[in-house]
Amino acid sequence: MDRVRAAFNSVTKSERYSRFTLQPAEDGERHVEVKLSDDATEVEDQAGGSPSFRPAPLRNSRKIVCYLALGTVLIFVTGYVLGYLSHHGTRVEQVTCDTELETEDPQDTMSAVVAPAPDAQMDWKDVTQLLAQKLTSKAFKKTLSDFDRPSRFAGSDGDTSLGNRVFDEFQKLEMDPWTDIHYVQLQTPDSKRPNRVVFGSDNFAPKGYLAYSATGKVEGKLVYGNYGRQEDLDDLQKMDIEMKDSVLLLRAGNITFSEQVNNAAKKGAAAVLIYPDRQDFDYVTDTALYGHVHLGSGDPYTPGFPSFNHTQFPPTKSSGLPKIPAQTITANMASALLKNIGGPVAGDKFKGALLSVDYRLGGSKNISVEVNNVLVNTEIHNVFGVIKGFTDPDRYLVLGAQRDAWGKGYAKATVGTSVLIELARAFHEMVEKDGFRPRRSLVFASWSAGEYGSVGATEWLEGYMSSIDKRVITYINLDGLVLGRGSFMASASPLLYSLIESTMKEVKSPVGTGTVYDMVGKTSWTKTLRPMSIDDPAYPFLAFSGIPSISFHFISPNDLTYDYYGTNLDNMDHLNYKTNQRTSEMVAVAAQFAGQMAMRLVHDHLLNLDIGRYSGILTKAVFQVYKHVNQLSQSGQLKEVDPNWLNRARGSFQRAASGIKNDIINTDLNDKEACRILNDRIMSVEHGLLSPYVSPVETPFRHLLLGRGSHTLASIATATDPDHLHTQLALATWNLQGCAHAMVGNIWDIDEAI
Repeated sequence: MDRVRAAFNSVTKSERYSRFTLQPAEDGERHVEVKLSDDATEVEDQAGGSPSFRPAPLRNSRKIVCYLALGTVLIFVTGYVLGYLSHHGTRVEQVTCDTELETEDPQDTMSAVVAPAPDAQMDWKDVTQLLAQKLTSKAFKKTLSDFDRPSRFAGSDGDTSLGNRVFDEFQKLEMDPWTDIHYVQLQTPDSKRPNRVVFGSDNFAPKGYLAYSATGKVEGKLVYGNYGRQEDLDDLQKMDIEMKDSVLLLRAGNITFSEQVNNAAKKGAAAVLIYPDRQDFDYVTDTALYGHVHLGSGDPYTPGFPSFNHTQFPPTKSSGLPKIPAQTITANMASALLKNIGGPVAGDKFKGALLSVDYRLGGSKNISVEVNNVLVNTEIHNVFGVIKGFTDPDRYLVLGAQRDAWGKGYAKATVGTSVLIELARAFHEMVEKDGFRPRRSLVFASWSAGEYGSVGATEWLEGYMSSIDKRVITYINLDGLVLGRGSFMASASPLLYSLIESTMKEVKSPVGTGTVYDMVGKTSWTKTLRPMSIDDPAYPFLAFSGIPSISFHFISPNDLTYDYYGTNLDNMDHLNYKTNQRTSEMVAVAAQFAGQMAMRLVHDHLLNLDIGRYSGILTKAVFQVYKHVNQLSQSGQLKEVDPNWLNRARGSFQRAASGIKNDIINTDLNDKEACRILNDRIMSVEHGLLSPYVSPVETPFRHLLLGRGSHTLASIATATDPDHLHTQLALATWNLQGCAHAMVGNIWDIDEAI
């Protein structure tokens, strides 16, 4: 073998090409000159610089040929044996769309070195079991304790400290954390001039308040208006109770503070007082209420654009800011007012449960309300971390939780922040240690100033709208996940209904045996779906940015909401009371629910968004418009308006949805590019339902079906002004048709049946 090796080296050394250079000739052409080297030393001919060949002596040539032939045979045999053994020892598992995790690219040698190879046998069941093993009640006991703080007002030292803690946790997990800083206008009580309510000999200085109330002092007749819903105030009008320039006393519940104040202002009221009635809130009667009355989200003094630098934008205000003062009072204060309000006795529909109160409607005695809140320019920090996807890293699933609260905010903020951190840890470990390979990226967000109307989250959406609105596949809100034990409720985009149902069937019930689906009842799970409130932290993602979004809550069976929200009673003891001392166990189940939805959305080839779920909702909305227009046409109030145009646009939408389903059936789902094209078409649905014809400054919630404003189908179905209705109907029709066009994808396939 030594002779073979020597002969082989001798031959290879004698002819080694080192480089090719182009040498210019005298005729101007360039000719290839081949320079040869012997190892690292080039040997030039003394005369012409040509390469030097040194062939072996003639007498040794036959031996060299024999040695070379023998060496070649040995190399071939050795290579064949090694190749056979390596091929025989490797098995390639078939990868399916729904049950297998994507294996890493064998050509990506850097990934193979840095990250462990995924388990070829790891299917969806293994992944969900692995996640459940990491999200335990024991882990949450510690995390809940770590993030339970006595104070966390937005922009305070407590809020900043918690933000730094979240940042440090993301940094430990190597999630490339970053912060998003905004300078926002937050409204707080004036410490030198407290808000006041004066009624006869009663002079109150309530501790609670409503942010973004109009300021000033007003006086008017005191009128009791139940919850302040539209139907409640209509009932007062039917009973000839004058509301113009009056001060409406309303009990909290059913609708948001901002909607109560807005309804009162439409009736001409001068101010609003809101209290918690014992019929709706089971706590001591001197508990102060906190909240906000901005009929919108984000900083109301930079509507439609981010609060990065106020000096660069002209002074402006959100159209959702109330024009009348609003103030919360305690149940004790309300009891004193109702005992002396006078007027006719209210009907049973209006009666609450305050002791020794007859619930009269008032309208005869004056009351004075003074609101002295002040605006404070506040720096807030949103904190982010990311686990990048392996196939489509530029498509993101966002999981978010607000960090701030009026008081301790245990259910409102501590639980959500704890789930955010534990989910980040679980997913990080699954990627680094267990071979989980998410196709798409997971972004974890800790928001500030959520109590003022999702200010931190909305400012982020406004600041990066053009770069995130078509890349964020879904937003999962982690606020208020656990409010009790025994029931479940969710508010979401219809695109997520099927995913909610399937997840309910997979996550174990926190009570008894079976799953969450079994807990709520197999035949009535749809009753757990509720319309998304304007105060829901997920609402701006859905109605402002066109991102499929969800909020869900585990709650006690007979509760519609959590009594202690917006009070200083939102603490660990009260949540433990609601969960029968099983808070950490409930939080673990809620985290598993959010985690499984997230995994489905970043794991599967195709996005788990069911476009067919919009069909029934859209048909119902179009029918209401169709019915209303026909009624106005038959009565002669509306002429030359054809509702069939909108119905044809609905047909185009449904044909486009069917087209996507057919293309999914006829597409090779192992083709990454084909899947990406299909997913982009699916993502276009929610974004396509945003009206391009309204200003985000005046009408931020632009969604055609789920938004708020005159552009929505619900508003068109009740409009009475002929010109306005005609215009809005035309715009809504083309909005829907444009959405259908976006869903089709290729311009040459667009259906122009309309």
